Amino acid sequence: MTFVPLFVVIDAVGNIPFVVALSEDLSRDERRKLFYLATAAATGIGLGFLFLGRFLLNVLAISVGSFAIAGGLVLLVLAFHHKTTGRLVDTSKEDMVAVVPIGTPLTVGPGSIATLLLLATQFSLVWVLVSFLLNMAIVFISFVLAERVARLLGQTGIKVFSRIAAIFLGAIAVSMVIRGLQIIGVISGTS
Repeated sequence: MTFVPLFVVIDAVGNIPFVVALSEDLSRDERRKLFYLATAAATGIGLGFLFLGRFLLNVLAISVGSFAIAGGLVLLVLAFHHKTTGRLVDTSKEDMVAVVPIGTPLTVGPGSIATLLLLATQFSLVWVLVSFLLNMAIVFISFVLAERVARLLGQTGIKVFSRIAAIFLGAIAVSMVIRGLQIIGVISGTS
């Protein structure tokens, strides 16, 4: 009961296009390092919020909705950066790319964090923890599959894929902002 909601919200398979686009200029070794770092960052962030999230958000007086808006704005800036420079991010700093945007908010973002916090109030912490760690294993496997997708597409295919991914990234960003505005009550309705 705790695995499926996390699987849906983390969307490991859905993130493959973004991982391909963000790692397009990296060597195989750099890409592999990126996958490990991104998985570790996402896992660390998820675990941190699972165990300390409510406390941290309360201490900082930040709502989950505000967190969703901030994550959406980060992604929106990345999408605009791609439109002006032709690149999503500077991949020469793959350590940073692994953390933002791959580790968070793409892999473990406001939706995942909210889901973790909600599940922890409804189910045993052990089950939520096991479900989250299983999902992180699936995330890593999807990152490795992204490497195969990149080889299959070739450089030209990756460039085209990257342009399309940037448009979707912008749409996801807007959706996150709208959802955050709904959570904090600024707007009503469903997205």
